[in-house]
Amino acid sequence: MVCLTAGTAARNRGAARSDEELALIRTQEFQASCKFLGVTHGEVLGYPDSKLDGANFHDVVGELVLRIRKLRPQVVLTFGQDGGLTGHADHAMAGAFATQAFEWAGRPDRYLEQLSSGLQQHAAQKLYYATADFKLPDRMPTSPPTVTARVEVGAERFERKIKAFMHHKTQEPLFARLRMSLGGMPTTEMFHLAATREPQEARWEGDLFEGVVSG
Repeated sequence: MVCLTAGTAARNRGAARSDEELALIRTQEFQASCKFLGVTHGEVLGYPDSKLDGANFHDVVGELVLRIRKLRPQVVLTFGQDGGLTGHADHAMAGAFATQAFEWAGRPDRYLEQLSSGLQQHAAQKLYYATADFKLPDRMPTSPPTVTARVEVGAERFERKIKAFMHHKTQEPLFARLRMSLGGMPTTEMFHLAATREPQEARWEGDLFEGVVSG
């Protein structure tokens, strides 16, 4: 799990008296959430919150390429260019950065300094965008990626997802609204298969690791 910003543009700031304090607190909250979910690798890269559209494209993609080459995932999951249900500009940019990193991590002509230092190129097998078959009426207009996969997570795991959000204690004023909003959502997660390492025909999926081979 790689998060590009520490969320210092948040309106809810807990006891933080400065952006530096908030960045530290929210990074700790992120780590606590990762631990709760069993995520074995979680990090925050510290780019300016709500300003990713002004970040250096080559540099940010390079940070993600580095991590793909180190961690060597089979599947990469990110936002689409719509920014997800919230339509947040940072989410949209995160999706753009991750998409290019997915493509470039497997190429021998990108970020040669990483390869010369001993890393090997790595082409992940699938790239997915998080999406949905509905919109949130109080958010910016979006054009969501087409749903190509539905993964049934069940009520118990969905509740675990809500509890993971609640490890972000600085966001406590939003907890009641969060539970009310998520409580009305389906317990099926929806995704769009954006790219694959090997060409294939479009098909419906119920598992993001369908067709994935080891190694």
